[in-house]
Amino acid sequence: MQSIEKVHTHFKIYKPFGMLSQLSSNSIKELKKKQFLTALYDFPDGIMPIGRLDENSEGLLLMTTDGKLSDKINRSGIEKEYYAQLDGLITDEAVEQLQLGVEIGLHGKKYQTKSCDASKLKTPSLPEPSLKIRLGRHRPNSWVRIVVTEGKFRQVRKMTAAVGFPTLRLVRVRIGEIELGQQLPGEVRPLLF
Repeated sequence: MQSIEKVHTHFKIYKPFGMLSQLSSNSIKELKKKQFLTALYDFPDGIMPIGRLDENSEGLLLMTTDGKLSDKINRSGIEKEYYAQLDGLITDEAVEQLQLGVEIGLHGKKYQTKSCDASKLKTPSLPEPSLKIRLGRHRPNSWVRIVVTEGKFRQVRKMTAAVGFPTLRLVRVRIGEIELGQQLPGEVRPLLF
């Protein structure tokens, strides 16, 4: 007897700054104050985000109805590429520290990040930042490109802070072979796997 394989639905989203990477919340207080992914699109039942982006980060977020695919992407060391706008002009030494891995705090313990691909970056072509990001109130700023194969809680932000350059704006631009491309904040596109 042949089994019928379920057809899954997938999307790629440009998650805007200030939105949670979840569909809803059980908290009445949170429901009133936060924006959820359901504000962007009428997603089908059973959809879930693959990984997360914190509320103050933006960029590529994948959605799927396939739990196995979600688990594979989250646990298999697939590259995730970020552009981070930093407070201050990052030094070559700080970039080298990022490449080698740095110690960050994770759930009240110290954690050593894996080595990663990191490099200075000229100002990338991205949509205008949210006005809530306080870019003009800091020292001069710079950009760095960071590619990691793990995804710990607020990892990239903690990494740049650990080398002395806190992240002001963080945009995920790639997950594996899937790129953000020219999508705009809030835009949802169907995706074929």
